[in-house]
Parts: sequence; C-alpha cells; structure tokens
Amino acid sequence: MIQISSTAQEHFRKLLAQQTEPDTQIRVFVVNPGTPRAECGVSYCPPSAVEPTDIKLDFDGFSAFVDPDSAPYLEDAQIDLKVETVGSQLTLKAPNAKARKVSADAPLLERINYVLESEINPQLASHGGNVVLVELTQDNIAVLQFGGGCHGCSMVDVTLKQGIEKTLLEQFPELSGVRDATEHATGDNPYYS
Repeated sequence: MIQISSTAQEHFRKLLAQQTEPDTQIRVFVVNPGTPRAECGVSYCPPSAVEPTDIKLDFDGFSAFVDPDSAPYLEDAQIDLKVETVGSQLTLKAPNAKARKVSADAPLLERINYVLESEINPQLASHGGNVVLVELTQDNIAVLQFGGGCHGCSMVDVTLKQGIEKTLLEQFPELSGVRDATEHATGDNPYYS
C-alpha cells in the first residue's frame, strides 16, 4: 500500500526514538479523501491512538497505522526524504488521494474521470483551473468543461489538444476524441475563438 524509502525509514526511526511515550509509531492518513481538497499527512501515533480497525504496516524498526477510510486512497503512496545541503524535506506522494483508483476493466467513463482527477486536474490546479467530463458520447468522444482559471483562458486550446487530448487518447485507444463544451467568452479572461 505505502512505500517508504530507506532514508525516510531511517528518519522515522530517529524521530520515534526521541518520543517520550514508549511504543509510539506513525500514522499515515488522508483528510477529505477522494475529493479535490484531499490532503495527505503523517503524524505520531501513540499506542492510545491505535484503533482496532486500523491497518498496521510493519517497516524496519517501526510500524505505520492507516485508518480504513484512508487506505484505498493511499494505494501506491510513496514517502521519501530528500536530503539537500541546506536541509532535508519529507515528501508524501499519494496519486490516488483525490480519486480512488479504478480497475483496468472499469467502464471508460470511470477510467477517464480517474485520469482527470489524479493526473490532469493537479496540473491545472497550479494555474487555478480544473476540467470535468460532462459527457461521453455514443461515438466515444469525451466532452469536457473547463472551470476556474481555465474558463476564459487564451491557452485552453493548447491545453486541450496538446495536453489533455493527447494524454487521454494515449491511455484510452477506444476514445475517438475530446471536445470542449465550455463557453469561454463568459470567463474572467474571456477570449473568442
């Protein structure tokens, strides 16, 4: 479920050795799982905070506890410690935190939504934008609607054709194409195509 690099494991062992309460471990969790506001975190987990329903993951010298609600969203998660000359930074990457992973044989609509939420929207969010699938036509054309900073953006055609459409067509050969249904003239930065 969660991979923790050897450097991060060493970091956790050092931190846990400094705890005053014996047998304190770590907890990995997701707040607002499965939503665009999902946030991942790591905290100390003293024995009194362990719940009977928690999933226990054993590592070298410590354990990580995960609550059952967070578990599906932490699939394929990775924790690493980046050591640089000016210090170190613990990173937690959970590609499924915002959208629960779907199986390869799930309906096309679900697989497209998963890619939009887990891969494309995090990139668009850096510009304050997002995209949603509003329809999958009978001839397998994905009809998308842009929002936020993408609504009215003059670069939306480039984003659609060279980014989103290319990604979706590579991952889903059964998809015929991608179309934008957004009325961009009504956005904050309207343009007319």
